[in-house]
Amino acid sequence: MTTDKSRTRGRPRRFDPGEAVGIAQQLFHARGYDAVSVSDVTTALGINPPSFYAAFGSKAGLYARVLDRYSATSAIPLAKLLRDDLPVGDCLAAVLEEAARYYAADPLASGCMVVEGTRSNDRDAREAACALSLAAEAVLRDYIAARHPADAGRLTDFVSTTMSGLSAKARNGHTLDQLLATVHLASLALTQTLPS
Repeated sequence: MTTDKSRTRGRPRRFDPGEAVGIAQQLFHARGYDAVSVSDVTTALGINPPSFYAAFGSKAGLYARVLDRYSATSAIPLAKLLRDDLPVGDCLAAVLEEAARYYAADPLASGCMVVEGTRSNDRDAREAACALSLAAEAVLRDYIAARHPADAGRLTDFVSTTMSGLSAKARNGHTLDQLLATVHLASLALTQTLPS
């Protein structure tokens, strides 16, 4: 009789769902939701499919948890940047600059995971990303409307559209300097539209 000495005694290593969400975030951010399979996730986590489904229910269920983590740890800090003691145009320009820096920070996971997720082929994932994106837009709109109510809608659209473009360009290899050049032009438009 032979024994397998490669097996270790005792209980197997416990699966940590919180750690798993962080690893999955890296995968989704780097490749996009649609390009990551359940097999990719289970391989990266070192678990089997039944453990995956027991913990997350589905790939979209995992993605929802990843989006929650992303918004809590990796999203642009709107509350910190949208200040009441500074001109609105300056603060919106700061949001765009921070976006450019975030989107170019990791060449393996460039762009905004939420913006990229809004184009997912999976309806549940797309809706989850769109909900988060719309919530961020609402924060911007409310901030602008407090001092410039007539401009809130169009400026929110402008900032959101610029951020989407920055994300797409970062994903396509634009450097930080290129993104910041775009931010500079957008900032000029914002400060001219909203003088101090």
